[in-house]
Amino acid sequence: MSRGLPYYFSFLALIALLSCREEADPNDLAVYEGPINSAQNIHILHSDSAVLRSEITAPKQLEFANGNLEFPEGITIQFFNLQGQLETTMRADKGFFLRDQNLYKGAGNVQVKNLPKDQHLQTEELFWNQAERKIYTEKFVTIQERQTLFNGTGMEADDSFSTYKLKQVRDSRTLLPGEGL
Repeated sequence: MSRGLPYYFSFLALIALLSCREEADPNDLAVYEGPINSAQNIHILHSDSAVLRSEITAPKQLEFANGNLEFPEGITIQFFNLQGQLETTMRADKGFFLRDQNLYKGAGNVQVKNLPKDQHLQTEELFWNQAERKIYTEKFVTIQERQTLFNGTGMEADDSFSTYKLKQVRDSRTLLPGEGL
């Protein structure tokens, strides 16, 4: 038994050396907040009573742990009327879906076009509340309605951009030939 004693102590010393490590403070550990999933060339359809209501396309989508989505390379949303015909398009340089608020947000160069009414909107930020079927912004807005240009700050409209309300109208003017958004 005395012959195995040195091996026993050597084994215990080796275990003691290998089990030593620095204590890590949990507050010093970085939490990963980046995307947990990504998708390319996404295509999402929303329908109501078997009628296509909106179509979302984007070259890239990033999904985060909290359920938010980001569309870093742009987003296009098309809105359809009750007959299923394309009525309005919305395009933004960058897009977001804010899950906790159930809102889509367009940022950068945001453009909305109502095709039947020949109306165009341009702003730097726009929100779409899908449940309430409305779009709005508190930023500067330019709206072209046929041959008239309206500028203002803040706007609210139905998601087809058929009816809208500018909150603070700054000015309006008639377009010259060749001008437009």
